[in-house]
Amino acid sequence: MNMKMKANNKIRTLMGLLVGIFVLSTLAIAKQGSWMGWKIGKQQSRQTATVGNVRTLQDGTLVVNTTHLASDVTGYAGKTPLEISVKDGRIVAVKVLPNEETEEFFGHASTLLRQYEGKSLDEAANMKVDAVSGATFSSRALIANMQRGLAYARKAQPQAPADSFDCSTKNIAGIVVVLMAAILPLFVKNRRYHLLQMVLNVVVLGFWCGTFLSYTSLIGFAARGVHLTAVAIAAVMLVTAFIYPLLGKKSYYCTHVCPFGALQALTGKACRYKLRFSPKTLRGLNQFRRILWAVLMLLVWTGLWSKWTDYEPFSAFIFQSASWIVLLLAAVILLVSSVITRPYCRFVCPMGTLFRLCQGQK
Repeated sequence: MNMKMKANNKIRTLMGLLVGIFVLSTLAIAKQGSWMGWKIGKQQSRQTATVGNVRTLQDGTLVVNTTHLASDVTGYAGKTPLEISVKDGRIVAVKVLPNEETEEFFGHASTLLRQYEGKSLDEAANMKVDAVSGATFSSRALIANMQRGLAYARKAQPQAPADSFDCSTKNIAGIVVVLMAAILPLFVKNRRYHLLQMVLNVVVLGFWCGTFLSYTSLIGFAARGVHLTAVAIAAVMLVTAFIYPLLGKKSYYCTHVCPFGALQALTGKACRYKLRFSPKTLRGLNQFRRILWAVLMLLVWTGLWSKWTDYEPFSAFIFQSASWIVLLLAAVILLVSSVITRPYCRFVCPMGTLFRLCQGQK
């Protein structure tokens, strides 16, 4: 009987995973008009229109468009094309073209483009530009677009790799911490270690690396695919969120990896008093969470308000770029979490509801 129940649970989890993948795929098509890098139907988003690689203005200015030159380069939520204007061998302007990046983060990252203005093509090509703290993915995409555009302008053949492995100290530290979170709790059942891991998740994965799963990232991955070397930390997170449940480890990402879940749990330790809910109230709150999720999905599918994904509280970790609304929302959630155990995770989180669906849970 137990074997039959286990088999039924695995089938239910597998079916839930397929349904979850289908939901994400339809959201990617509705919001970004593509799936795994393939354009699906007419693009209704802010993507730039099809244009040529270069054009020359009447005053002799050469304008290089990286839409096609860097078509495989993606930021946090999608492609980040540029127009690079060159006159008399020098860069006179760099224009950001329409894209699907979160406005606050992308605006923060695009400030690095000012470093290229006034430089000669050779000087710009040899520049070492660092990613803007708090907007790493968008920064790397912009730098890659610049390199592609400069290479084309110089008639150079080699192109910068789109998704090379990031060997920075920050990325290596993030990979170590996320692997610890993905592996050690399977074998180490120790409260002190669990506390240490939560602190590392918050400090390293959250505030330092700014890496977490959100609807923006999940839809982006579904729209363009996952380049493992470029998003190694997020790739491990995806495994814990979608593959671990097939191995019987349900809710593993939410419990052991998610930086915001860990921050709520740590905040809850500041106050011993906790509100307790009756079973009826808990059922009502769970029903609210499911209804909220359904409404938010409909807003994306219908195109009425797909930008709600920009206001998930996870991005408060990247406080340098996060909007005041996100920061305020995160602050309120943390305040509430001092008296209610992980309130956002349990009663609101749309992403957590998607994970429950993928795991065959309600």
